[in-house]
Amino acid sequence: MAELCGLGAAASLRGDAEETKQGSVLFLGGNEVKSSAVVKYSSAPPQAAFAWLQEKTDLKLPPANWLRESAKLGPAGTTVLGNNKKSTPFSSFGMAYDFIDSIGNDVDVVSDSENIKKLLKIPYSKSHVSMAVHRIGRTLLLDELDIQELFMRSSQTGDWTWLKEFYQRLIDQKWQRKKKSKEHWYQKAILSKFLYYSINGDGAAQPVPSSSKQHEEGAVPGESDEAGRASWPAPFEMPSSLSEDPGASNQGLKNDFVRNILWTFEDIHMLVGSNMPIFGGGRYPAVSLRLRDNNKPINVLTGIDYWLDNLICNVPELVMCFHVNGIVQKYEMIKTEDIPNLENSNFSTKVIKDIAQNILSFLKSNCTKEGHTYWLFKASGSDIVKLYDLTTLCEETEDKYQNPFTMPVAILLYKVACNMMLKKNQNKKHYGTIRTLLLNCLKLLDNGRHPQIIASANFMLSELFQLDEPKKEDNTDFPINGNSDESYSEEEEEMPDSDENGSYSNSSDPPDDNKAVAIIKSVGELSVPEKYKSVHRIRPSCAFPVCHGAEERCRLVLSYVLEGLKSVDSSVKKESDLPAADPSTPIPLKYEDESTSGGPECLEKQMALFLDKMGSFQKDKHSSQSGMIPGSWQYKMKLQLILKSSKAYYVLSDAAMILQKYGRALRYIKLALQCHDTYCCLSASMLPEVLVFLCQCLTLCGDIQLMLAQNANNRAAYLEEYNYQTKEDQEILHSLHRESSCQVFAWATDLSTDLECQLSVSCKCYEAAYEILLFSNLKKQNPEQHIQVLKRMGNIRNEIGVFYMNQAAAVQTERVVSKNVSTTEQQLWKKSFSCFEKGIQNFESIDDATNAALLLCNTGRLMRICAQAHCATEGDFKREFSPEEALYYNKAIDYYLKALRSLGKREMHPAVWDSVNWELSTTYFTMATLQQDYAPLSRKAQEQIEKEVSEAMMKSLKYCDVDTVSPRQPLCQYRAATIHHRLASMYHSCLRNQVGDEHLRKQHRILADLHYSKAVRLFQLLKDAPCELLRVQLERVAFAEFQMASQNSSAGKLKTLFGALDIMVKTKCAFQLIRKELAAESEQISKGENNAESISPNESSTAFNKEEVMKLLSIFESRMSFLLLQSIKLLTSTKKKTGSVNEEEVTLKTNKQVYSLLLRATANKSMTLLERIEVILSLLEQLSQNSEAHGGGIQ
Repeated sequence: MAELCGLGAAASLRGDAEETKQGSVLFLGGNEVKSSAVVKYSSAPPQAAFAWLQEKTDLKLPPANWLRESAKLGPAGTTVLGNNKKSTPFSSFGMAYDFIDSIGNDVDVVSDSENIKKLLKIPYSKSHVSMAVHRIGRTLLLDELDIQELFMRSSQTGDWTWLKEFYQRLIDQKWQRKKKSKEHWYQKAILSKFLYYSINGDGAAQPVPSSSKQHEEGAVPGESDEAGRASWPAPFEMPSSLSEDPGASNQGLKNDFVRNILWTFEDIHMLVGSNMPIFGGGRYPAVSLRLRDNNKPINVLTGIDYWLDNLICNVPELVMCFHVNGIVQKYEMIKTEDIPNLENSNFSTKVIKDIAQNILSFLKSNCTKEGHTYWLFKASGSDIVKLYDLTTLCEETEDKYQNPFTMPVAILLYKVACNMMLKKNQNKKHYGTIRTLLLNCLKLLDNGRHPQIIASANFMLSELFQLDEPKKEDNTDFPINGNSDESYSEEEEEMPDSDENGSYSNSSDPPDDNKAVAIIKSVGELSVPEKYKSVHRIRPSCAFPVCHGAEERCRLVLSYVLEGLKSVDSSVKKESDLPAADPSTPIPLKYEDESTSGGPECLEKQMALFLDKMGSFQKDKHSSQSGMIPGSWQYKMKLQLILKSSKAYYVLSDAAMILQKYGRALRYIKLALQCHDTYCCLSASMLPEVLVFLCQCLTLCGDIQLMLAQNANNRAAYLEEYNYQTKEDQEILHSLHRESSCQVFAWATDLSTDLECQLSVSCKCYEAAYEILLFSNLKKQNPEQHIQVLKRMGNIRNEIGVFYMNQAAAVQTERVVSKNVSTTEQQLWKKSFSCFEKGIQNFESIDDATNAALLLCNTGRLMRICAQAHCATEGDFKREFSPEEALYYNKAIDYYLKALRSLGKREMHPAVWDSVNWELSTTYFTMATLQQDYAPLSRKAQEQIEKEVSEAMMKSLKYCDVDTVSPRQPLCQYRAATIHHRLASMYHSCLRNQVGDEHLRKQHRILADLHYSKAVRLFQLLKDAPCELLRVQLERVAFAEFQMASQNSSAGKLKTLFGALDIMVKTKCAFQLIRKELAAESEQISKGENNAESISPNESSTAFNKEEVMKLLSIFESRMSFLLLQSIKLLTSTKKKTGSVNEEEVTLKTNKQVYSLLLRATANKSMTLLERIEVILSLLEQLSQNSEAHGGGIQ
């Protein structure tokens, strides 16, 4: 950007010598006219007192210092003051270049004071007016357009013939240049001698050094025409010099005024150039000096001239020297406010104010197009003022570059935009204005002639769009009111036709006038207050285009970048020959894809090469293949444009990622990285912010590759998105290939079909980003970026670890014949473990306890898979729980416990905490179950095994949270119930097999009873485990039977029997659940039959296995039958002994009845399962009623 702004600052501001003089409000002739002037720049020396010439001094005789250059007079020494002063054609541009801050915004008009005076005298003067008008923002630039001078110049070249013919028709006579009279030169010479006499009177004149800013305007009066002619620039005969130095100096566009003044006249702000000599002396510190012929009275035009000159320069007094035939007669002092009331030159200051406001309104309403040259013309003696758009007329006939104003206007538009860009962060509302200035500048330029300005302007246009804020909406900052490139508001195309607005119709005018943009039919209209007021509106800033999304914004940026790149590339072709190829060096193929030549090993090599290249930036100078010279404007500009395009592609990729268009996202990030690769090839060193951006690109690339891996089912669609390319992208890529092969990042941006490869590439992207942050010491300056990269590295290593772990599990499932663990499995375990370990380190380094816990949890799962792999095959009858299994299960437990320690407490992350607890409980449970089912009796004693199983089960219970309400609660309850059931079964088994040690037996009996009751309680809470509940209850019955076998007394046996029958009664809820399920199933089958659909029993929605129910039902029936029979026997024998009739007799009767019904039901083989369950439920109901009626007789 330094190169670009250098253009804008080509002319140094003249504010160094600035002095401020604030004017006061003047009250003139009862009409209040507000006028103030601030001198922005002055090259005049401090005001010296003028010499009062003695009476009878002969001004026809030259003083000793005549025509020697004088700092006190400036360029005015050799020219006449007043309306004969000749203005240079581009004087306003010289001022505009120097005071670029004021252009386009604060100032309404920039012009020579002579042009301002000429305009304000239009209603009073019959002389012709010919001015060029240009619009820059809200500022109008006015310059004298000496049309005859232009024709004299172009008569040799043949240019502008169309304008010459048009002009001849316009004034209806053959044009000819009027020769100046002898009287004119006589008056000019006398004034010049008078001023030289007045500066000090001693005849001495100090020579001025050649380096002075004063511009010599020809030594003798006769040469003034030549001097004027030479100041016109050639119509672009030297494009190379213009493209190299677009400054104004080579076109004579200098600010040659002695002083530049910011003049505010009423509400009009003007930047005016003046050469009027100002002297000290008299009652006021500043006076202007005038020479008058005593025989000729002062007329209105002269009076207006004097008054305006004094107002513009803020001079309060006028000194008038009267002469007769060159002989000094007298001096007279006149106050500025008295000038409008002088005899013979009365005029109303209010009318002058109205004229100024009307002319400005007329011009602003009609000169609406930036970059166009408008011609304000009034023929000599005519009352009609016409405005033509020369640019439009010129385009109809000739090359636009024949207009000598084209280039100065283009450069001024560019400079104003440049200046506003430097302040762009202060106020975004100016973006619309900057964009319009640049677009209008580009319309005027030719790529072959001005590539540097075109490239620079396009870059600035791209800079207006903020790409570093992709999430923000654009329409918050900018007004939404259309998007016109040329006009400043929607009303500008409307040309009012009513009388009060001034008539613009040309129906009554001669045929030629249809070329005019607007016409003032009579100069008298200008004196009417506010005649054109309603037409003139202060134009708002241009609307900035509203982009409805990141993609639209980026596409606009890329279109500007592409134009800039084309401009740079075309100029490189012209300005430097490409280096000759070395015959011994093979030409590298641009699109060679190295990443296809190998797997992950090749990826490692490419990564190493890339990082080596990244690390070599401080050592090597990188060069361009196209032959651009480092340090040249092309080189600097291309770097800027490439970086901008890289950012645009990054934002496009990010936007596609959000939309889940992963193929498109990968294509854009590939383009972003190709741009970056080219930048690296060109750039001698990498700026920290560029390296940080590269990290962001690689991080996003890693994200995209990961998402592609996780969405493999849409691969075809992603491939189609990836391969699609716009013409714009192809052209940008072509420009990049001029500088580099763009293959450095190929390893990261290829769309692979292999899942493992995609995950590896994703990981390598994050690793590369991390390496860049490390070796460039950017870690501390960008902590957020550093944390993000490490998080992603941890995440991708988890993904890869899980991928290898799942592969190992799949291999294990397929392994049937071989008992031994394969090397493939072991390799997969190692890879998976290594990934988890690195991932844990990544998360721990940024204190991310939650994610570290998740990875520790996954490592625990891996250990469990290793343990499962070491168990013997199902065919081995001598299967025992192996030491390897125990080792891996214990390792798994260690990792789960580490995960819990990492989290610290549940509040840290409840979901993760609960998950780790569940996994830990599961591991303990699995280990205990395997030890119980496949007891390692060859290595350990039964008691030792039972102790270990009991401990593991209790730990599993500890981490199994049955109380917290969560989706996992039923699972936890089922797990806890199962654990209690297994422990009860184990103690039951111990009791059966144990002999001796009565204390131990009693302990086992209590524990078995305790765990059975807990298991029943938990299974009853669950509504979907009737079989499990039934099984536990049957085991409890068996436990009671076992206890009864060891009892001797009838009373003890009866008590145990009634306890067992009570357990059976309590299975009622389990049978009710089974009945409900079977009823629902039969209803579904009957519905299916009605719909002519046969549903097999296998398709039923029952949550249990029918075979298992039938098996359990058969056992239940046999045990119930046995218990009832035993109770009948015992009760009968008890009755014989006692002979008494009491509750026991009633119980006996009930039991006999139930036993009889049960025998009949079991004998009937045709009964369905549902019917059998109905019978059991009714029998249990009878038993429970009997129990309740006798106050718990079955106790």
